Amino acid sequence: MRVSLLNSFVAAACGLLLLVAPQARAQIGQIDTLARQMVLIDADSGAVIFDKNGDERMPPSSMSKLMTAYMVFEQLAMGKLRMDDVFPVSEKAWRMQGSKMFVHVGDRVRVEDLLRGVIIQSGNDACIVLAEGIAGSEERFAEMMNEKAKQIGLNNSVFRNASGWPDPEHVMTARDLARLAQHIIAKFPQYYHLYAEKDFTYGIDPISKRPIKQGNRNPLLYKDIGADGLKTGHTEAAGYGLTASAKRGDRRMILVVNGLKSMNERSRESERLMEIGFREYDTYKLFSAGSVVDEADVWLGERGKVPLVVKDNLAVTMARRNRTGMKVTIRYENPIPAPIIAGTPLATLTITAPETAPIEVPLLAGTSVQQLGFGGRISAALGHLLWGAGKQ
Repeated sequence: MRVSLLNSFVAAACGLLLLVAPQARAQIGQIDTLARQMVLIDADSGAVIFDKNGDERMPPSSMSKLMTAYMVFEQLAMGKLRMDDVFPVSEKAWRMQGSKMFVHVGDRVRVEDLLRGVIIQSGNDACIVLAEGIAGSEERFAEMMNEKAKQIGLNNSVFRNASGWPDPEHVMTARDLARLAQHIIAKFPQYYHLYAEKDFTYGIDPISKRPIKQGNRNPLLYKDIGADGLKTGHTEAAGYGLTASAKRGDRRMILVVNGLKSMNERSRESERLMEIGFREYDTYKLFSAGSVVDEADVWLGERGKVPLVVKDNLAVTMARRNRTGMKVTIRYENPIPAPIIAGTPLATLTITAPETAPIEVPLLAGTSVQQLGFGGRISAALGHLLWGAGKQ
């Protein structure tokens, strides 16, 4: 067994943009919060910085409109739908209660306007128009949402409608909402900017005869903290919730809170948690995907060394005060017998730091190494007996 200790600063200059392999599931820090459910994650590393009842199923209210928008974004990205396409407004959509875009029965509304109605105005009516336009009915659209949720790893989410309208079976978790936000930001950057728009005007007020202008309900958009999305929610059962994201420099945080008592409490608590995350924690980027971390000796192979590589970009999030205590070690059997197939796990890289759960990442063979022929193996074996493994 060989154990190598790497310099903890080994790849600070890699300049990575996104970590594909998530950090350990355990939360890094501890904090008190007024929220009933809460998750704060670092979007680059996938690390959970704070977690309070993050896997507890809860009514997501209008935060589940993130899934409705995801479904539309995917249709657009695949070319099955265009922003200029129009959908008719049914009587069901027109009669829908709660927050509204104020579409009228019989209208034909552009997909782009409907998306803004969902994202900025939280329009329940707009959700139904999109659902019926894509799937034929809201019920079938909810089935499609559930199918997609399974595909993208939302394992504790069940959708019964497109708007988040109260239903005892319509549930999500804070962790699933954070994961969904990650997917939206990573997969659909061409549409994500809609979440940062602060107002949208659609329709005419029948009394004042003036255009109906509604503001984005996300309170963090109006604070100077780098926020650029995503979605609020509120029902009597759920309380006040928010799925939010903010970016400073090349760092992005995603926060989910729910169960707060008022809009003011939601605003203050969300800002506080986001600020702590940026101020006290950081992400340290170690290796880019495919980087050679070490080389292992090969026994009876056509080449004497095999590179050990990471499959995905690798970064770790921790409290800044613990940075100097970070250590990176590699463990593997040495030498490694040939033949070796590229991509085969050969070693384990372990990252440790104070107050941080150990992170283990497999290191893979960076190339294939064929076994020596019979004569070569005999020669190598004799060389090993006479001069040691280094004289193969």
